[in-house]
Amino acid sequence: MTTDGPRTSLLGTTALLFEAPGETTLETQRRIWAMAHEAAEFSGVREAVPGMNNLMLVFGEPPRRPEEMEQRLVELWSSVAPLPIAGRCIDLPVAYGGEAGPHMADVVEHTGMSVDEIVERHTSPTYTVFALGSHPGYCYLGGMDTRIATPRRKVPVLKIPGGAVSIGGSQTGVSASDGPSGWNTIGSTQVAFFDVNRSPPALLQPGDSIRFKVIRVLR
Repeated sequence: MTTDGPRTSLLGTTALLFEAPGETTLETQRRIWAMAHEAAEFSGVREAVPGMNNLMLVFGEPPRRPEEMEQRLVELWSSVAPLPIAGRCIDLPVAYGGEAGPHMADVVEHTGMSVDEIVERHTSPTYTVFALGSHPGYCYLGGMDTRIATPRRKVPVLKIPGGAVSIGGSQTGVSASDGPSGWNTIGSTQVAFFDVNRSPPALLQPGDSIRFKVIRVLR
């Protein structure tokens, strides 16, 4: 495989990871969704899990010829048509800054923008859910304004609450449960992204979208 082409690698004996070439874009992600749809029907595949710019296949038992499956995925990448999933869009009420966004000052310092400018740029796009991962219900989102991109924290926070709205590098996301994080929390929402009593438990699925709506800015 060339360095600018797709890559495949075995994950133990019962899983295979396909990584798409290039940057993560909506068009690339739509091809990943299409691949997941097709590969889920491959013989021996128990689950096809789309990730950010990648696809993981989980097998019921170790494949006899994994190299053939790897080649099949590479060929599928070359031939598959992007799958535009028309998911639902939700408006997410967010309180920005203050106790709700304890790292807003760090984003202000890095970008040189005011709090109001950051909030405006963060709430302007409609974000597409590219994939679920990290922890149950967590959405990897595409579409953030790169002007508010802020490096991840050098020292991770041991616990941020569920509903924390954060920026990590060129991405933004909402924590679905309490846990550690190296991202910069700029706000919070009361919306629950994961509930075991809900069917399905995850609030959103790949192809859905989010619009962040300001309910207040704390200073």
